[in-house]
Amino acid sequence: MRTELDWSAYDSYGAGDAYAQVPAAGGGFGRAAAVCIGNRQCQRDGNGVMCPSFRATKDPVHSTHHRAQTLKAALNGELGASPFTGPELAAAMDLCVGCKGCKRECPNGTDMALLRTEARAQRWQALGRVPLRERWLAAVPRWLGHLRRLRALLCLRERLPPVAAIAERLTGISARRSLPRVSARAFLQDVEGDVYGPADGREVALLIDTFSNHLDPATAQAALDLLLAGGYRVHLPRAPRGAAALCCGRTWLSSGLIDEARAQAVRTMDALWPLVERGVPVIGLEPSCLLMLRDEYYALVLGERVEQVAKSALLLEEFLAREHDAKRLSLALRLPDGTRAAVHGHCHQKAFGAMKAMRKVLGLVHGLETHFIESSCCGMAGSFGYEAEHFDQSMRMAELALLPAVRALDADMLLVANGTSCRHQIRDGAQRSSVHLAQVLRRALVG
Repeated sequence: MRTELDWSAYDSYGAGDAYAQVPAAGGGFGRAAAVCIGNRQCQRDGNGVMCPSFRATKDPVHSTHHRAQTLKAALNGELGASPFTGPELAAAMDLCVGCKGCKRECPNGTDMALLRTEARAQRWQALGRVPLRERWLAAVPRWLGHLRRLRALLCLRERLPPVAAIAERLTGISARRSLPRVSARAFLQDVEGDVYGPADGREVALLIDTFSNHLDPATAQAALDLLLAGGYRVHLPRAPRGAAALCCGRTWLSSGLIDEARAQAVRTMDALWPLVERGVPVIGLEPSCLLMLRDEYYALVLGERVEQVAKSALLLEEFLAREHDAKRLSLALRLPDGTRAAVHGHCHQKAFGAMKAMRKVLGLVHGLETHFIESSCCGMAGSFGYEAEHFDQSMRMAELALLPAVRALDADMLLVANGTSCRHQIRDGAQRSSVHLAQVLRRALVG
């Protein structure tokens, strides 16, 4: 079979191992599924981010292990001639939210999120079409900014349940889910320059993702202010004039639209390369977007540049922690003594070990007492929490730990969540606002 992603990293997996259970077809894709050896760590019930769908349902069918076994059966011809359009694989993949928890916590590092992406791509290829809702959700970066013109209509949907119910029947978007709140103006509309800060400052690139640009420009502004206060010379990479804003390609990849994801990734790489080639670090704010540069870009066949771009990509907290360790960080951070904050970590922050940097950076804020919420996936997971058929499961995932913990917080506590989807879920499920780390640090700047 012809795969849509590059699975060559797995080509040698199972060589010489008679018990590897490598499928007969699929090449590296099949070998990536065979990384699961049946340890069933994904079926544990306890703390951590591992397999939120299993934690919510307690059904092994919704675990990484079962998904991998079903994929192997599909590639072995056990599920018929067209397994990617069949019910067995669809049911196995249905509640996978792409949290990446399995890649970190599975003893063998099974990457079910990427396996699911390939399975979806194969499904669309076999069907010869991509359903309208999937195409529409994948294209969020293209249409999100246009919602500004429909703000009055969107408010009507929020106030009148019958309107939301009609919209659900037409679009498949749950009537019980609020829609994104688009800001009056995009961050990149208000910030006209491409470079800010002293000419002799250490150069950094601040990559503004779709969601920070359109939904949370205050977060993007806080990050820019913070870096400028630290004496950095900040580049804001942009698309060529007249072209659509840069996008990492995450939404298309998650929907299994690989060609479009690759096209977006190439645009981003082209914009970043002149900076990366000079050794300039690329700083991101949205975990699922920035970390795509370090992870999935390798599977998109982007050429030799990808390794250098991946090594340059850092979340804001990772960059600041690294600068602190190198004794280059010149930020004075203080909040009133006794200020308290609770932190919910994005799944990708947890999966890529970025929570240590989060803890370190928050520890630099004098007067701040920090509590980390022990929770799994928030359940929003990009488009998953919008989909009508998944809304109940989305909320079940959130109610496992996150939402009860948020409701128990004192009213005066700050609530920190770096993920756009996480903040949306918290707002819908607990009627509580939360902010990105950048906004907390901006508030804490002394002078």
